Amino acid sequence: MEFTHEQMSEIISSIANGKEGFHELVRLGIESLMKSERSVHNIENNDVSNGFRPRRIYQNGQMFEIQVPRSRENNFYPVLLGVLKNQEAELQRLACSLYAEGLTTRQVGRISEEFYGKHYSKSQVSRILDIARSDVKAWMNRSLDSHYPIVYIDATYVSTRRVDSVSNEAYYVILGVKEDRTREVLSIVNFPTESASNWLDIFNDIKARGVSEINLFVCDGLTSIENSISQAFPMADIQLCTVHLKRNIINKIKPRDKRTIAAELQTIFRPDKDNTTCESAYLDFVDFINRWAQFYPSLKRYRHERYRYYFTYFSYEREIRGMIYTTNWIERLNKDFKRVLKMRGVMPNQDAVILLMANVSMNKEVFKYPIYNFLESRLFVNENN
Repeated sequence: MEFTHEQMSEIISSIANGKEGFHELVRLGIESLMKSERSVHNIENNDVSNGFRPRRIYQNGQMFEIQVPRSRENNFYPVLLGVLKNQEAELQRLACSLYAEGLTTRQVGRISEEFYGKHYSKSQVSRILDIARSDVKAWMNRSLDSHYPIVYIDATYVSTRRVDSVSNEAYYVILGVKEDRTREVLSIVNFPTESASNWLDIFNDIKARGVSEINLFVCDGLTSIENSISQAFPMADIQLCTVHLKRNIINKIKPRDKRTIAAELQTIFRPDKDNTTCESAYLDFVDFINRWAQFYPSLKRYRHERYRYYFTYFSYEREIRGMIYTTNWIERLNKDFKRVLKMRGVMPNQDAVILLMANVSMNKEVFKYPIYNFLESRLFVNENN
């Protein structure tokens, strides 16, 4: 059937003036393009048409019920439908990214509706996140390098709902420096509380994933942590965080003496000192404790031999001491976790927390850049041999 220009204009005008005129024109346009494509397909592939199948698509913020052409050989797939499907996949990836940045499922649904015209309910967003969960699971169970010159370990606390109550639960994080001097997060694990025995379980887990050698652990002064490290990696050095130690000591001092004691501690722990060994620095610390313990008996506890672990960094080159005598690097990572998590308030479960923390760890661009300060360090001597 052939139509004049006037007849075509009249038909289009009648459609456009209908209740959903523009919507109907777009639908007819999409279906017409796919029918034309099928005609070409049939000629090129010696195929024949075989009806249609219904399909819902989203385009320009609207949902369309369209009829997708089929062929008898069932090998025709419209290019246009593939383009529309990719747009839908992009919207789903955006939803995952927004959630990973800390938005709630409700906020993700509202933003997708505002900008794309498609609303996702909380349950729909949750189903979309199955893609992200699958990626995180694969990342959490990936094989690791056999050798890490340095690892930083710490636990951060997040308000998490478990059964019918909410509490601050510990999320254990291991940040490793690789042989090429880039960094990566090795593990994120949840336990309700932090303990050395839980750390031992995590160390054994990363060993099962391929880690056989770690030269230096940097961590806070958790009770018995040195025992767990030595049991899992007996050849590793241990550096306890000097910032935590200084803070704990100053908290036991009267305000009038805080400035004096802080200055003395700063001198003892200054990482760029020349001609200082682990032993000499430790003896300076013992002398400091003995002098001040006369006035503050609670300081006597710092005479314990385990406090030698706070001076390990003096056995390394001056250039890197400032990077290994505190847990600052992993503390910065914890701040990134908190930035994303604090937007959510109380997390509904442990999996939701790990999903967000893992997304931060997987996408952290700074990990890709080598740390050139470590070039001369004996920690990387294996690489240079």
